[in-house]
This record gives sequence, structure tokens and C-alpha cells, in this order.
Amino acid sequence: MKMVGAKALMECLKCEGVDVIFGYPGGQNLPIYDALYSTPEIRHILVRHEQGAAHAADGYARASGKVGVCLATSGPGATNLVTGIANAYMDSIPMVAITGQVPTFAIGKDSFQEADITGITMPITKHNFLLIHPAEMPLVFKQAFHIASTGRKGPVLIDVPRDMQTAEIDFSYPEDIELRGYRPLGGGGHFKMLEKAAELLSTAERPLIYAGGGVIACEASDELQALAVKIDAPVTATLMGKGAFPETEPLSLGMPGMHGTAYANYALHEADVILSVGTRFDDRVTGKISAFAHKAKIIHVDIDPAEIGKNMAIDVPIVGNAKGVLASLLKHCKKARHPAWQRQIEEWKKKYPLSYKGAGLKPQYVVQQICEATKGEAIICTEVGQNQMWAAQFYQCRGPRQFISSGGLGTMGFGLPAAIGAQVARPEAVVWDIAGDGSIQMNIQEMATAVINKLPVKIAVLNNRFLGMPRQWQQLFYHGHYSHTDLDYPSPDFVKLAEAYGAVGILVKHTEEVKPAIKKAMQTKDRPVLIDFRVVRDENVMPMVPAGGTVEEMLID
Repeated sequence: MKMVGAKALMECLKCEGVDVIFGYPGGQNLPIYDALYSTPEIRHILVRHEQGAAHAADGYARASGKVGVCLATSGPGATNLVTGIANAYMDSIPMVAITGQVPTFAIGKDSFQEADITGITMPITKHNFLLIHPAEMPLVFKQAFHIASTGRKGPVLIDVPRDMQTAEIDFSYPEDIELRGYRPLGGGGHFKMLEKAAELLSTAERPLIYAGGGVIACEASDELQALAVKIDAPVTATLMGKGAFPETEPLSLGMPGMHGTAYANYALHEADVILSVGTRFDDRVTGKISAFAHKAKIIHVDIDPAEIGKNMAIDVPIVGNAKGVLASLLKHCKKARHPAWQRQIEEWKKKYPLSYKGAGLKPQYVVQQICEATKGEAIICTEVGQNQMWAAQFYQCRGPRQFISSGGLGTMGFGLPAAIGAQVARPEAVVWDIAGDGSIQMNIQEMATAVINKLPVKIAVLNNRFLGMPRQWQQLFYHGHYSHTDLDYPSPDFVKLAEAYGAVGILVKHTEEVKPAIKKAMQTKDRPVLIDFRVVRDENVMPMVPAGGTVEEMLID
């Protein structure tokens, strides 16, 4: 079939099963938008900033398990995607970003709205393409989606010059591809390493499973739960792994690390065998590497061989797909019980529970009430900062793909557009964005996107009129010098702001107003709701392990 490049691009997306893209038009992608105009099979969500498009595609991918797609024009449109692409790269999220580019004859001449987006994004994509031959478009798109969605998932960028969008090609979409040099590893791991791991787990006295986002990416939650029960091992899950193991189960330890539960951190410190699955031992969990889990033999399972041994010395390395490896271990491990270890865990839980005290409207209480109202089954998106940590601590997820948060990059402004993407992916789900008053303002313009698409996203702004996490660090480590973290000069009226966009705005100042406000938000089905919770200003996120510190230095209260 002969067709112009822009039409061929739409056909490529249809062949990959894409049903929604998040984008913003501009001069160098108008032929694509013209083709989109006559492609009703693909829904387009018009964002109000290209960064919002990338974050929405990211949230869509996390909530659905599919590849998210975003679209921008050249120059500033493309560079506005960069933060969102970097965010997806750090968290291994499958995404394809499509950018318009100046015509091929104008590339390299400092043309209007020209930017070398392939050069800019090379360090933050799995791969990127500059399309310079129109006939290559179907193969490039096939390769891009294959790379994004296989192995360790991640973002891929395709830069499409304007003359490639208008050139005529013979369209034929490839059924299969083989990429020289790209052999993503998978499967159930090497049998000898599996035997060693099974032996260690079967003979351990204090086993522990440390699960990350790779468990969710590989749809391995069922295998994780079955193995934990069989070998009687408590499970701690990273921020990216929240929901991989039901947090309401007795074996759950919640999140580890800097703002993790004290009992998860103590368990990691005292365990004699740790099975790490789909996580990379990042610094927010390990703190001082030489003191982290130093009593344990460590089994590290990861689909990316580059991660094994990168941060920690490993006793048993297993390269493979989390689902296949866990299924193999489930067969080879012996059933075990560890009453003394479980008693110790229970003692830590009783002695160091997640708690809060004092007068006033507490942010932890707000999160608890959202959890209770949604029965722990909502999709929770977060911004970044104190709000993110309180959400991770006090919202108990029952399953995977429920908790959507910027982990590796820590991107303020992520939550609202990610919640929009999640709501588009799963329209039947209840979606909350737990936000701070600083972070929410970084992409507040996406309220318009939610309103016009009638997306009933609920936004809980834990409004302490501070940049909360920097203020906490300034209090604890910088002698209380609150340098440029106070936002109360004045703080915006979020209710009026929500109403200006056409959303519902609710102000909550007192504890007794929390439940009615959440109930009203849950009853609103045709538009977003923003609740401005005026929480106490000086609340800190505890526990806290100081950066680069050890469990012995953990601040409990």
C-alpha cells in the first residue's frame, strides 16, 4: 500500500496495538496530527505541556503494563519531554516518545525550533532513532516497540523529520524482527545458580525477600507470594515494588530504606539470607553499603546483568526474568518455618510501628483515611517529597500496578499527569494523586486535561505551605535554616484554582472534615476533585536513615 509517512506512522501505531497517545501539536509534527485527524482508532489526549505528555504516557504504562506513547514537536516541544523520558528510564518503564524534527535538509543548520533530540536523549533512552529514509519507518517502529517492551523495559525515542512525514512510501509492517546485538535475557536463570539459591533459602534461619519493581514489570507477584509463604520469609518491597506483595499480609514488612519501616530495616540488618528480586540496591535503601545487610548471604535476581554486583557484593547471581526465576525457586525450595525469626519480626513491629502524634490535622491520617475509603484497592499516584513518603508508608496496597510514583529520578510534578495516564488506562479504577503543595504546582496546568476529558482523578494536596522534604532536612541537618523553602507568602487558594479549571475544589482544615471530603470526592464521577488538606506545617517523615547512614543511626521519632 502506498501512503505518506504520517499515515504510515498511524498504521505503525495501530499494528502495535496503540489505542491512546498523549501529545501536543507544533509546526514540525502537523502532518502527523493531520493523519491523526482521520484515525479514529487512536485516541489522542491533548496535554497542556509536553512534560505532562511524557508523565501521562509513563502513568499509562505503569497502570496497564502496555507501552505508553507520547508525541511532541521539534525543538522546545522535544526538549520538554526530556524530564519525563529520564523519569521513565530511571524506573524502567516501557515508553515510545515520537518527536517531530525539522526537514532533513535543514538538520544541523540551527534551523528554527531545531534541537538534536537524539543526542540529548542518548543517555536516558534504551535506544533512539533519527528517521532519515522514509521507507525505514515501519521497521524503525517495530524495533522501537520491541526494544521498549522487552528485557529491562525502558523508553525509546523516534525523531521524525517533517519531510519524512510527507514522503510517500510502500507500507508493509514487519511481523518479526531480529536486532543484531540486542539479545534481552530472560527465562528462569542458570540451573546451578538456582540450586545454590534454593539450598541457601531452604537452610536459612532468618530468610528475607527484598522485592523491587522488576517483580511487577514481569507480572511475578503470584510467584513471589507463593514462595514467601512456602519458605516462611518476610517480604520488604521497594517504592517501585509496592504492591508486588500484599501489604495487608502478616509477612509484609512494608518499604525499606531511608523512610521505610524500622522493622524492615532491622530485618534487612539481621537476616542471614536475602533474596533480592528485581531491585538494584539503590542508595535510598542501602545507605552505607559496607554496613548494609552485612550478616546475610545475598541472592540477586535481575533481568539486567549490569545491575548484578554493581552496588553490592553478591553471593549468588541469577540473571533472568523474575517470574521464571521465582517459579523455579518455588519448585526447588523446601517448605520451611521460622518461628523464632517471626517472633523477632513481630516484636519489632510492636515496638516500632508506623505512628504519629500531636494535635492538628496530620498528613498521615489523611492517607490512612484515603486507604480506608478505597479499601486499599485504588491506584495511588504521588508527587515527590514528604507526600510521597507518607503515601508509601500509610497506604497499604493489595496488589501490583496500584502504586505509581517517581522512584529513581524523584520528579516533582509527576503525580497529576501520571494519574491522568493511569485513569485513561483503567477508566473503571479509582485514581488518587497524593500531592504536596509545592510539587502539584509544577504541572498544575494538567487539571485542564483532566477536566476536558472528564477524568475523575482525586487530588489530595497535603498542604503544609513548605517544600516539605527540603525543610525537614534543613531542620535536621542545617541548623533550622529554612532557606527558600517556605511557600506561605502567600500559598495559593487551591479551591479557587481547581474551580477555575472547572474541577471541584474542597478545603479541609480540621480532622473531622477529612472523611466527608473524601466521601464527596469518591462520589464525583465526571471531573477531577482537588482537596486542599491544610495539614500541620512542621510534621516530619519518620523513621529516617540519614543519607549514607546505617540502621544504627536511624531516627525513629
